[in-house]
Amino acid sequence: MKKKTTKITELVISEENEALAIDAISLVSSPAIEVDFIFFGKEKNNLTFAKVDEEKRELISPALIPLKQIYRYDPNTDQEYYVYFSKDTVKKAAYSYLKNNNHHKATYEHQQRVAGVLTVESWIKEGDQDKSKLYGYDLSDGTWFVKMKIENDELWQKIKEGELKGLSIEGYFVDKLENMVKQYTDEEIRTAYKELQAEGKINKIELGLIDDIDKAEDKARAYEKKLEAVLDKAVKEAGVIIDLNEKVQIIAQKGLKAAKDLGSDEAIKLFNKRNADAKVNIQEMKSIRSKIGSFNI
Repeated sequence: MKKKTTKITELVISEENEALAIDAISLVSSPAIEVDFIFFGKEKNNLTFAKVDEEKRELISPALIPLKQIYRYDPNTDQEYYVYFSKDTVKKAAYSYLKNNNHHKATYEHQQRVAGVLTVESWIKEGDQDKSKLYGYDLSDGTWFVKMKIENDELWQKIKEGELKGLSIEGYFVDKLENMVKQYTDEEIRTAYKELQAEGKINKIELGLIDDIDKAEDKARAYEKKLEAVLDKAVKEAGVIIDLNEKVQIIAQKGLKAAKDLGSDEAIKLFNKRNADAKVNIQEMKSIRSKIGSFNI
């Protein structure tokens, strides 16, 4: 039976998780926005105007296209749907990506963090004179473009061979409608109750309950702010742990190569274990950070 397309949903940045709006950019074989990147290398590339003499190892690609419908499938409900981002959300996401120092964070096929990938340019297309035209792109105003430097040998080889074709963002967004409903529930109901109270439409027995509700909600918000601060700190510390373990992986991989060259079985075993331990630590921290990002405080 053919799956039914249920809805088209606008995604927005959650105020609670603004710092995590774009957590990383992933190099993928099938980009969700359906636009491939171009790359600069010493070989002849697909640009008609440019040929470089030395290998730059750079790629240029759209990261988000406003109003572009992106296909999604939820295996839990067996439902197909589409999501999209407004121009305003795309711009906020691009700014947040740099503001929160995530330009050095990248993954491979949304699975493992990879080193040696750095965003060196980021811009929003504004008009027909935008430099994205020089690279052969003809996308709508408001599109977020990035230029990335690839120093990872393995990834660069996959790019040149055409295995990796584009970029896909990793971040934390919420359904705009659900977000509006949540805001209405949290903020507007109390105002509506007070208006009804002023008009004398609420039974006198209920009037005292409103004050009790106000006090309880104020106290709950105070605890929510404390919890938010703890969670924000946990997210940042998880990021530090991830970065440190990535360094451990890089060092362990260098040590492994040297050990293999020397033919030292003990050293090979040691560096393999250190590399595996670091990988597990990174996965655990990413899982923790993802779970924190899913909270609606």
